[in-house]
Amino acid sequence: GGAYRILPTLWARQIPYTIIKFVAFEAIINAIYNYTASSLGRPKDSYGKAEQLGFTFAAGYIAGVICGAVSHPADTLCSVIPKLEEGIQSKFGFVPKCKMILNGYSGPEGNVTGIGMGGLWKGFGPRVFMIGTLTGLQWFIYDTWKVTCGIPTTGGGGKK
Repeated sequence: GGAYRILPTLWARQIPYTIIKFVAFEAIINAIYNYTASSLGRPKDSYGKAEQLGFTFAAGYIAGVICGAVSHPADTLCSVIPKLEEGIQSKFGFVPKCKMILNGYSGPEGNVTGIGMGGLWKGFGPRVFMIGTLTGLQWFIYDTWKVTCGIPTTGGGGKK
């Protein structure tokens, strides 16, 4: 009951989101530096710190877009499940509630208007813009702090 009702959807959203935030960022920043080295003939060390921080932001932004795509359906469910009628909340488990939200339900416990697969993705554009920007800024701040401390920016195996 209570706050624990949405715990499975919070986990379904937050765990993949967090994993993707790190895995995608590392893969993307390394891909950027591999591309610049192989296609442009410029290894990471040939770029100034400001350019490297620009790559960091770009990789973070793209990672944020991927995070948003992975977590958006579960986030939508997190928003809808607490609004279900009490009869449905108390009688049905997590998976049946998700099916009701997608397909609709009408019974003695209450009614649920189905949102369908399209409804799971409502608001995706603004969410991706927001999460992309925030994730890009998080990685930018992280690498800026590293540069301030004399540590190389993330990715590309630059000189220590």
